[in-house]
Amino acid sequence: MPTPKAHTQEILEKIAQLQAICSQDIGRGIQALVNVTQGELLGAASSIVNHSSPHVAIITGFFLPHTNPPVAETDGLIGSVQLAASLIRNCVKVRIVTDSYCFPAVKSAAIAAGVPSIVEFDIVPVVPSTHDEVITPILDTWKCLATPITHVISIERPGPGYDGIIRNMRGQDITAHTAPLHLLFNLPNVTYIGIGDGGNELGMGKISREVISNSIRYGERIACVVACDYLLVCGVSNWGASALLCACALLKPEWKSIIKEQLQPEVEFNILQTVVSKNLAADGVTGEAALTVDNLPWEFHAEVLKKINEFIL
Repeated sequence: MPTPKAHTQEILEKIAQLQAICSQDIGRGIQALVNVTQGELLGAASSIVNHSSPHVAIITGFFLPHTNPPVAETDGLIGSVQLAASLIRNCVKVRIVTDSYCFPAVKSAAIAAGVPSIVEFDIVPVVPSTHDEVITPILDTWKCLATPITHVISIERPGPGYDGIIRNMRGQDITAHTAPLHLLFNLPNVTYIGIGDGGNELGMGKISREVISNSIRYGERIACVVACDYLLVCGVSNWGASALLCACALLKPEWKSIIKEQLQPEVEFNILQTVVSKNLAADGVTGEAALTVDNLPWEFHAEVLKKINEFIL
C-alpha cells in the first residue's frame, strides 16, 4: 500500500469537511458508524492518487428482488459510473464489476455518464454460491492484465452477514439474487475501499458487529463481515463516490477540472432519469421507479452535490 504524501493543513481540513457532508445521517442511525471511520476518506483518496499506475475495479449493483418489476437500486449505481467516468477521463484504468441481474442498469447508467464503450465489464451469473469457482472467470482475466488491479472499490454492494446470508436493510434474505462478488475482497496486493450507508455492504466488516447491532435496525442480522482497508460510511452511498472524487481532486489538482465537470448535478440527474425512465432501476427504500434516491427527492441530492463541488472551485 503506497505511503501517503504530506499535505497542507488546509487540504486535510477540506477533506475532513467533505467526509462530514457525505456522512450526514438521513435517519438510519449511522452516526456511531461514522464516528469510528473518521479519516478514512483521506486514506482512500491518497491510496489512489499516490499510486504510480492505479487500475481500479468498481463493484456495484444492489438488486431489488421485491420490487415490481425487480430491478437494480439507484443508490450506488450512479456513484459508481460517475467514479468510473471521472477516473477514466483522468487516464486511470477502470473495470466495472457487477452481476447479470444488475448489468442492464449499470451499462445504461455508464453510457449516460459518458463511460467509454471500451471499458471492460466483469459480469457474474447470479447464483447463491460462496464457492471461489463462481468468480474464477474474473480472476483468470485479472491475472492476464498488463496493468494489475491495484484497487477494488465497492459502492452500495451487499455482502454476507455472520451467518453467511446476504440481506437487505429490512433483513430479507437476498442471497439467491446476489452474485458472490465479496469473494473478490480477499486478493493479495490490492487496496480495498468500501462505500455504504447501512451496515450490510461490503467493507462494513471493518466496524464491530456490536456497533452496527446497537445502531442500525436489524443490525445484528444484516451486519456484513467483509472488511476493507478504507471504509466510507455515508448518508447515501452515491455521495461517498462524489466525495472520494473531490478528495482525489484536492490531493491531485490536475484532476480538478475533469472531476468538477463530471460531478455537475445535471450530469447525475441525467443518469438517474435514464435508468428510471427505462425501468432498469428503482429507489431502494420505496421500490418506485421515481426521480428519488433513498426516498430523498432529487433536489436534496443536488444540494449535497453542490456543497461537495464547492471544494474544488
